[in-house]
Amino acid sequence: MSIVLAGYGLLKKYGSTAALAGVDVEVHERDSLAIMGPSGSGKSTLLHTLAGIVRPDDGQVLLRGERIDNLGENKLSALRRKRFGFVFQSGQLLPELPAEENVALPLMLEGMPRKEAVAQARRWFAPLGLDGLELRRPGQLSGGQAQRVATARALATEPDVVFADEPTGALDQRTSTEVVQLLTSATRETGAALVMVTHDADVAAHCDRILQVRDGHIGGHSQYTVA
Repeated sequence: MSIVLAGYGLLKKYGSTAALAGVDVEVHERDSLAIMGPSGSGKSTLLHTLAGIVRPDDGQVLLRGERIDNLGENKLSALRRKRFGFVFQSGQLLPELPAEENVALPLMLEGMPRKEAVAQARRWFAPLGLDGLELRRPGQLSGGQAQRVATARALATEPDVVFADEPTGALDQRTSTEVVQLLTSATRETGAALVMVTHDADVAAHCDRILQVRDGHIGGHSQYTVA
């Protein structure tokens, strides 16, 4: 499979502390990569650098062979909207919008008419176990349901890569398992790669690969065979 996203020689410092100290990482099509490490190890910095949220001090980030870390902010923002999807620990859904409009939001931000965007968003509800919840607002959803809506929103633009930052951190164990199984299977089926930061080894085990980050370095790499 071809490389979708790669970072080479990534260096990022905050003051005298190296959050990333020359990290190399490659992510392939339909690949699911879990990034683990202790607090302050650099795992979130690595995710944010690969996602174009943080610019590296040195090194390169490439999306399908094209360098993106040196893009201007407007082009980088457009790329994040169109080609990346994001799932965060809190879901970050807009409380005033029903679930279907939360999912449709990235499409509307790209200029798609609301009616068309909502119709396209609704296609994700049955596959993600959300049938019947289209008009519920985030406050009317359980934690697991909200993360499923966030997953649908991340997939709505058919991105190359979905980034998930502790997507199960606020959920109980059973719901965490359900959400990560859904996230890994949905990205695999749509052809998107998944890059996920997690502190939970059980969650990470659902991914194809686990990357251990320690003190800004890659400290270990495990391969899993996922059915």
